[in-house]
Amino acid sequence: MLPITAYADRYSVAPGQTIAFKVSSAASEDYEARLVRVISGDPKPDGPGMREEPVDAAFAGRYPSRVQPIHSGSYVRIAGAAALDALGSFTVTAIIWPTLPVLPRRQALVSRVDAATGAGFALEIDEEGSLAATLNDGTTTSSASVGKELRARAWYRVFLSYDADRGELRLGQQPFAPAMMVDDSGVVSTSAAFGGSCAGSGDLLLAARAGSPPCDHYNGKLEAPRVLGTALDPDAAFQAAGEAPGSGAAVVGAWDFSREMSSARIIDTGPHAMHGETVNLPTRAMKGSRWTGEEMCWRHAPEHYGAIHFHDDDLYDCGWETDFSFEVPEDFRSGVYAVRLRAGQDEDMVPFFVRAAPGRPQSSACVLIPTFTYIVYANSVRDRANDAYREHVARWGASPWTPDEHPEYGLSTYNFHPDGSGISYSSRLRPILNQRSGYLSYADPKAGSGLRHFPADTHLLAWLEALGHDFDVITDEDLDADGVDAIAPYKVVMTTTHPEYHTPRSLDALADYTGQGGRLMYLGGNGFYWHVAVSPEFPGAVEIRRGETGIRAWAAEPGEYYNAFDGCYGGLWRSSGRAPQRLAGVGFISQGDFRGTCYRRLPASDDPRAAWIFEGIDDEVLGDFGLSGGGAAGFELDALDTKLGSPPHALVLARSEEPDDSFTLVPEEIVALYRRRPHLVRDLLRAEIVFFETPNGGAVFSVGSITFCGSLPHNDFDNNISRMTDNVLRRFRGE
Repeated sequence: MLPITAYADRYSVAPGQTIAFKVSSAASEDYEARLVRVISGDPKPDGPGMREEPVDAAFAGRYPSRVQPIHSGSYVRIAGAAALDALGSFTVTAIIWPTLPVLPRRQALVSRVDAATGAGFALEIDEEGSLAATLNDGTTTSSASVGKELRARAWYRVFLSYDADRGELRLGQQPFAPAMMVDDSGVVSTSAAFGGSCAGSGDLLLAARAGSPPCDHYNGKLEAPRVLGTALDPDAAFQAAGEAPGSGAAVVGAWDFSREMSSARIIDTGPHAMHGETVNLPTRAMKGSRWTGEEMCWRHAPEHYGAIHFHDDDLYDCGWETDFSFEVPEDFRSGVYAVRLRAGQDEDMVPFFVRAAPGRPQSSACVLIPTFTYIVYANSVRDRANDAYREHVARWGASPWTPDEHPEYGLSTYNFHPDGSGISYSSRLRPILNQRSGYLSYADPKAGSGLRHFPADTHLLAWLEALGHDFDVITDEDLDADGVDAIAPYKVVMTTTHPEYHTPRSLDALADYTGQGGRLMYLGGNGFYWHVAVSPEFPGAVEIRRGETGIRAWAAEPGEYYNAFDGCYGGLWRSSGRAPQRLAGVGFISQGDFRGTCYRRLPASDDPRAAWIFEGIDDEVLGDFGLSGGGAAGFELDALDTKLGSPPHALVLARSEEPDDSFTLVPEEIVALYRRRPHLVRDLLRAEIVFFETPNGGAVFSVGSITFCGSLPHNDFDNNISRMTDNVLRRFRGE
């Protein structure tokens, strides 16, 4: 673990509210905490620099160091499970779909074990990938293994049966669909005479084994686990494993994962209502053994989606204790802040965002902080932490810690679980190493500062500060919670570099805002692209299902395109009829390396409707400079398309120069290539600056490039990109 790191219980906080900070420090001495306002997070020596302003805070001071652990791995806990206490003979059945059957440790499927005495039972997968079981009465242990390796990503009925009268343990695995030339079905039995009960005590766990913390986490899908109060023979046990939840005789507990799939609750359909809850956000609304392909939405056929996919690296909430809190004073300035931590020579920071009190804006303009995008990318591993990267970081004094070297804090939805499945959930309730000032996404000299997301967004903050523009901040989470009311008081809303991920409510809020006369400055690229879901039951978590198109780090399995949190079809907003062009006038069309080129003005820039945007600018070429890839138009590019919803009256004011050969069309555009002559495809790889009016005096200004804000600080903020942006902001504010 890192020598010192932390996270907060929330991103956004308003005056009068309290934010809590949770710190883990391995230092032998106390650590120091202080508050700063973040102005710039760019460590490049010839850039705007790492600029922070000290702010007085009551919590500032020294605190005792302590290491707070991380307990990864998802499972289900059925608290108490007292109905199992009196069991003598019993049978445990389940349906499984293992994804990593062979590991150098056991993987528990259903277990109830007294952590102190070892008494209890565990149906599990052993180190050889075979179904196994262990029984213990606190004194004696009996175990068995089928001895046949389970196939990865194949469905099996499995059972454990203990006959107390005969002193016999039986165990079996049976594939739903046998594979040719593969012997993976079998039943074994062994003597198992005990003087006491082996039903265990305490909590029943699914997909893990009891311990402090729980251990032996399972990787794979689990469906319809049940406990029956009798010993069944193999045929009856396999039949019971395939029965619908809630049916069958002698049921003590039968858990139906197809119920309340949007929640943490696990429903027991048996007579004792031993309901449970998930821990660490395993993936729900996953197709189970009954899925036929006839229905792709779990809401329409929940019985087809009765499986949960567990992973040993799932992590929702680190659950650390609070070290100190900050109650935001009533007169506190809205903006971007951070708690700075220091223990010896080691440092860390935890950014957070102070909004104005609802209904009491402090400015006529606000910056929308893309916290959903931050969470989705949280701790993204990019395999760039090599010696050259570390040398570059040391030379610049940049943030030294990377998720590549510290995956223990959980990875992003751009990464994979150990079993190869894509990560669907991400949370901010953990240290996020790439959301720090000075964090470098790229160490390539051609990439300029090499910043993305939070540190790249500080280019806009530094520009606003340098030109004397006051502003408030609002986060995506505020927008989702409060709707258009969160931004209605503002004359202008500015995005940062990459507002890629949005919920239905956050997207609705922006559409309502521009429709009601608000002015939107979209100062990034690849925005409003993916549909994500959030849930009040899992604050701080975001769900993504990467559907059938789009530039994807991974692809969801067929039949698993619908979010568990909100039941909506996941994937691109374009696939749900809400292409980014409808809101911003432009939408994602091309991606390449972290390189930028310039824009060239088009005749529409002289149109009287928009000529004021270029007041004081005589240049035809715009943004042939910048800290992000060397130019204002780069990396991910957006363009106008009236077929996808760009308003017909929108003006294309400038268009980027042709990018280098690394740039390509996004997949959703490729299906239309048969209608285009191949030599014209390169013409589609472009960023466009667009302006259009909206009803009630509103307007939208979009730049269509992730690297745009990296050009604002050039030449001490005196350049044509800065002047153009300043012209728009002042006009939109009514100055």
